[in-house]
Amino acid sequence: MRKIQIYDTTLRDGAQGENVSFSMEDKLNVARKLDALGVDYIEGGWPGSNAKDVAFFDRARKLKLRHAKLAAFGSTCHPHHTAAQDKNLQALIEAHTPVVTIFGKTWDLHVKVALGISLKENLELIRSSVAFLKSHGREVIYDAEHFFDGYRANSEYALSTIQAAEDAGADIVVLCDTNGGTLPAEIGERFKAAAKAARGPLGIHTHNDCELAVANSLIALQLGAVQVQGTINGYGERCGNANLCSIIANLELKLGMQSIGKKNLKRLTEVSHYVSELANLPHRNELAFVGKSAFAHKGGIHVSAVMKNSASYEHIDPGAVGNERRVLVSELSGKSNVIYKAVERGLGLDPSSPDAKAVVEKLKEMENNGYQFEGAEASFEMLFDKMVHHAREFFELDGFRLITEKKGGEDSHSEAVIKLRVDGQEEHTAAEGVGPVSALDRALRKSLTTFFPCIKDIRLTDYKVRVLNPQGATDAKVRVLIESSDGHDTWGTVGVSENIIEASWQALVDSITYKLKKELGYKRK
Repeated sequence: MRKIQIYDTTLRDGAQGENVSFSMEDKLNVARKLDALGVDYIEGGWPGSNAKDVAFFDRARKLKLRHAKLAAFGSTCHPHHTAAQDKNLQALIEAHTPVVTIFGKTWDLHVKVALGISLKENLELIRSSVAFLKSHGREVIYDAEHFFDGYRANSEYALSTIQAAEDAGADIVVLCDTNGGTLPAEIGERFKAAAKAARGPLGIHTHNDCELAVANSLIALQLGAVQVQGTINGYGERCGNANLCSIIANLELKLGMQSIGKKNLKRLTEVSHYVSELANLPHRNELAFVGKSAFAHKGGIHVSAVMKNSASYEHIDPGAVGNERRVLVSELSGKSNVIYKAVERGLGLDPSSPDAKAVVEKLKEMENNGYQFEGAEASFEMLFDKMVHHAREFFELDGFRLITEKKGGEDSHSEAVIKLRVDGQEEHTAAEGVGPVSALDRALRKSLTTFFPCIKDIRLTDYKVRVLNPQGATDAKVRVLIESSDGHDTWGTVGVSENIIEASWQALVDSITYKLKKELGYKRK
């Protein structure tokens, strides 16, 4: 089985993506996580470009990496400096990493316009820079920037830059599709030409401007590349870099090549989520292999087939990459969806009973009226309990009143007064909040904590409002989705009404009821 080197540049190239933000501690923690995943190289940053990366490499010396090698990134020396005088190359040496990666110009356009030197002078920059780094005992990876565009423009010169890096002792030359505009067939043709001209191993580095970064990387790997560079979740400049999560999964599960190994592969989804969290970005549901929707089934026919044989609508076992199957309930649901969801959530349903059909019909009716249960599975569970188990409410509302007041230029504030009953005992409570929903939430929880102390830990972690019929203007129907957490579990609930307060109330009640049911079990009528 052929071993492919995984070179991760999330902390450098990935950090250049829009809205990606890593603190110093974030970078150190991501490096530890990548090492545990089994990647071979971790590119930590460009020490010649900013103070944070200099500080990172200083801190990173104390990292006890078990597998990965840390790499510092930079460029060939400045045209008007010798390699020994170049501050960028000196910074790479002072980073004290076992590996140094530098890029150089391959496209004659960049040599003439960006650097403003002759093609011959550029070849000397490459040779002298690589040789200088090798003389300091570093493993040197040479990134041939814009190789595929450069080959199209001047193939002879593009190949000569590769040979110059090899002549100077580069351990590997990586061919870069820096603009991300090359098609797979062209990647294949130009990689073959490079492999024929090169004496040593080649790697691949692609960008995603045509949504082809993963495909282009796999083409090169199938043609003999021994190293692939990319980022977790495909973060990077413009449209991003090649997504290592997809590449690794395809190598291990589709191409019969080894990268991080099957055991570590089961941690892939966890690492993907971890990096998105530290990058301060929402995790994209539609990510292949590791996304929340990667193995989500919504259509009733799909669910019915998956229940009989998962291979019918799943190309791999979700557990192989640490993910899981999800069945969604919606207006597209069939009886199979409800049965699967009931079994999955331990709700207790006899598949032969008429209850499953009744729940499906009710779901379709409610979704036709604007409800959505894909992000509100706790509300689905509450509906199920009422219809199938005839569960009764833990509390009854007598009524509530909301007052919002604003004076002059001051911020407005809201107060909620709520009256409810628990087993016949009346509770009358008031609470203030930054807005009417906040005040209502606080008043409701304040009223119930006396009877149910377990709800004191509930916190709203997300609140979304969607207008369902904008043409209705201020009378439009809205859907409110609430995400709640007790510090251990997270659940979603939904409410729909022309009145945003009423919609919010529905979602709040489901949220608290779900917590109470989880702690106390449901009550029968």
